Amino acid sequence: MPTPFTQILPPARADLLAGLAREPRWDVIVIGGGATGLGTAVDAASRGYRTLLVEAADFAKGTSSKATKLVHGGVRYLAQGNISLVREALHERGLLARNAPHLVWPLGFVVPAYQMLDQPFYGIGLKVYDMLAGNLKLAGSRWLNHRETLAAAPTLAEHVGGRPLRGGNLYFDGQFDDARLAIALMRTLFDVGGTAVNYLRVTGLLQQGGAVTGVTVQDALGEACFALQAKCVINATGVWVDAVRRMEDGQARTMVAPSQGVHLTLPRSFLPGQDAILIPRTDDGRVLFVVPWNGHTIVGTTDTPRQDLPLEPRAAGDDVDFILETAARYLSRSPTRADVTSVWAGLRPLVKATGENTTASLSREHTILVSKGGLITVTGGKWTTYRKMAEDVVDTAIQRGLVARAAPCITTELALHGAQGLPADLPASGSGSPDRYYGNELGALRALPGQDEVLMAGSGLTAAHVRFAARHEMARRVEDVLARRNRALFLDARGASAAAPRVAAILAEELQHDAAWQTREVEDFRKLASGYMLD
Repeated sequence: MPTPFTQILPPARADLLAGLAREPRWDVIVIGGGATGLGTAVDAASRGYRTLLVEAADFAKGTSSKATKLVHGGVRYLAQGNISLVREALHERGLLARNAPHLVWPLGFVVPAYQMLDQPFYGIGLKVYDMLAGNLKLAGSRWLNHRETLAAAPTLAEHVGGRPLRGGNLYFDGQFDDARLAIALMRTLFDVGGTAVNYLRVTGLLQQGGAVTGVTVQDALGEACFALQAKCVINATGVWVDAVRRMEDGQARTMVAPSQGVHLTLPRSFLPGQDAILIPRTDDGRVLFVVPWNGHTIVGTTDTPRQDLPLEPRAAGDDVDFILETAARYLSRSPTRADVTSVWAGLRPLVKATGENTTASLSREHTILVSKGGLITVTGGKWTTYRKMAEDVVDTAIQRGLVARAAPCITTELALHGAQGLPADLPASGSGSPDRYYGNELGALRALPGQDEVLMAGSGLTAAHVRFAARHEMARRVEDVLARRNRALFLDARGASAAAPRVAAILAEELQHDAAWQTREVEDFRKLASGYMLD
């Protein structure tokens, strides 16, 4: 995993803002700190372009922290005949596992067979899946008999709809922590010479002679405002891209039709083995995942159209009931609402046809659009293909002459922050320990005060993790720590709420805030956490 760059500690926020005031000119400004925006900024900066990323809230606050935690090629796309799409995603899956081994690892999936033809049908398809992965294959698939299936997934139901469990298939995809990968990308951006600022909201686009020449931004944590100029402005705001596009053209056609996915977190006892379960087609045609993650079990997902675009969408009762009822059919122990420790929803940006001839569809999953004024908008796609999306976006900027010179993409070989020289005592994948995600910075974490002060056992959060988040990872609010630097909110919302006062006190000490700030932060976080709890 060669990389020519040195690991850089992000500057203090005051220094970042002062730097914007001193030098407002950039080659590339990326709007949006989710998977696509962070990947695009890393790609641009690693090619040598002076790059700034601005995010209105925190990195991965929206969709990019609310995925199914899988790096995958898309088995269901294979069934649809989308061979090129699956091959591209499997290639990207392999690159990500190679370039970020502290964040991505292989996970086995058991596909149970309850009908006579299930095993050969899925078995043959999964061999094709292996073949499409080529040299970047994680591990080979294989058939399982009845005993082997229950050994791998001991909580599978013996009968479904009167049909007995006949056996199954085991195949491998990747697992990761989405928010932690986002933080690693933010750190990588600094490593390659770029700059990122969270809580810096774009309020408008600068235009001159019909061309987009920059952005106006406002500090969401203070009062500072800046006018920042750029040769190229990239709109990578996910489901919110249309709002940015209409800053340039108030009549721009709607580009995104959002879809909501819901996941439930259950105790580890619902899936005590090391492998996941995939039900590729439930009675209504949807896919059901039951996945071990961070010492807990994730069950999902739904796919429901949504008209509004809240930053914190809430799970509908119907979606929760569907997941619980469907999981109960396939598990030997039926989960109930009382078992759910957290429920969370994310919005997926599904691209609509805009009718504009400036659209360059470089993948069947993501779309790039260049406006008349040169604003580049990218949306769609998924975490697995974020790197390829980023490469396509920066290539588009070069092809359109929106940057001064051409430079080749190097991210296929770029090790992400923390990946090189991993310590020998790095926790194993699937151990549930958050320390794995720190990679080669594990020593720096362990050197901080509070390593033995456990704030939430279920997520492994210690006082040292909070201090590291403030000093190294640009955490500015209690939510940043409990939702994304550590995954407490997604694992156990009540436990995270209980930990909030101590997290606030440590952050206040690190960031020099007063008691009133602590009180507001705890109130704000507990209000947020209530939406992750079932009544």
